[in-house]
Amino acid sequence: MTVTTPSVAAALADSVVELYSRDVPVIVRARAEEMLLDVAGLCLAARESDYVKALLHSWDDAGPCTAFGHAGGFGAAAAAMINGTAAHGEDFDDTFEGGPVHTGVVIVPAVLAACERYGCDGHRALLGIAVGTEAMCRLSMVVPKAVHRAGFHPTSVFGTMAASLAIGATLGLDRNGLVNALGIAGSIASGIIEYLSSGAWTKRMHPGWAAQAGLRAALMAERGFIGPELVFEGSHGLFNGFARTAQGDFPALTRDFGFHWLMQTIAFKPYACGTMIHPYIDCALKLAREGVRAADIADIVCETAEGIVHRLWEPLPGKQRPPNAYAAKFSVPFCIASAFLTGSAGLDAFTEAAVHDSEMLELAGKVRYEIDPDNPYPNNYTGHMRITLHDGRQLEARQPHLRGGAQERLTRSDLEEKFARNAAIGGWSATRIEAFRRFVPTAFDHPIDLSRFGA
Repeated sequence: MTVTTPSVAAALADSVVELYSRDVPVIVRARAEEMLLDVAGLCLAARESDYVKALLHSWDDAGPCTAFGHAGGFGAAAAAMINGTAAHGEDFDDTFEGGPVHTGVVIVPAVLAACERYGCDGHRALLGIAVGTEAMCRLSMVVPKAVHRAGFHPTSVFGTMAASLAIGATLGLDRNGLVNALGIAGSIASGIIEYLSSGAWTKRMHPGWAAQAGLRAALMAERGFIGPELVFEGSHGLFNGFARTAQGDFPALTRDFGFHWLMQTIAFKPYACGTMIHPYIDCALKLAREGVRAADIADIVCETAEGIVHRLWEPLPGKQRPPNAYAAKFSVPFCIASAFLTGSAGLDAFTEAAVHDSEMLELAGKVRYEIDPDNPYPNNYTGHMRITLHDGRQLEARQPHLRGGAQERLTRSDLEEKFARNAAIGGWSATRIEAFRRFVPTAFDHPIDLSRFGA
């Protein structure tokens, strides 16, 4: 068919091409550096995990690209897949609150792999990360909540699209090439959320899959492969397929792109579990600091957003007794119980021993929810908890926003400490940790070469 007005993909491509001649703002570079720091630490923390080992053994292509914490060089697709999976594997990665989507674990691995494989400099890497992250944030706002509700993982679906654009910008594709990359990406985007039923590993791989799929789409477009221009808004396009509607706020994707940067609000996690659970953990920790003991609690009722119930609250008996440690990361009742009993929700809180601990399960079994019709999710993540004690007293706590997000950011020092802890878990020495910390502020000033940060 003949397209008489610019498609959404074409308008987006026009905005990206305009950025080729401009420098990204200082705040955008700062976020890109923080994303690199966070992703590298998370990759290292997961390097010895069963799922990363299984993934390593499933890829056998060698090349010039780096997988953080692993010896030898990898092909670009393999490095993107491994780093993306490892960085997301423990659900300790950054989040865009308006989506929600996890941006860094898709875009950073994709761009780094492309730069190492094709010799791109740091300026192109920074542009690619900025473009891909911004696009991914904006994609999540076109039809909020609909992709999750339809049974798909927005990070995987939108990540593939954004990664194709990020790689396209990194390689300097023209308008037509970017449009084709997006069109191709629409046919290879994927990711169902059935992992929720059993705590299976597939969610972990979604960012890695999106990173390497986006890379493939951009490379195909660079060589002249043609994709559909109406990939977003078409009657058989991305949103009709994954959100069950072609009616969305498409201007949100292109409006002021490159001038107003949503990525500057990216949230970094203080806890290693589902982002929307964090405010509830803060409520539990607050009450614990005020002297509430698990043994004193008779009942816990939480106000919650309807949009997170199917992922984090239901089926309630299954969330109160998660089948394994990974499933526990997506259980509000378990995370609340962990916060009361361990005072934390870091990497060490989610173990197989913990999900079978009788005291933990007893307390998790006392947690239930009520839907608050006025909850602002996904525009803001809040927490509420009303506790009834055995003596009849009731106590209440609220957390009005996500710690680590736009309203209460983690500092660069906080993120460096998080990186250091995660890298140490992965076996790096203090000297090597410091070397990477010093590298990050200069990473985008030189050609991308991460080979010294392998094993």
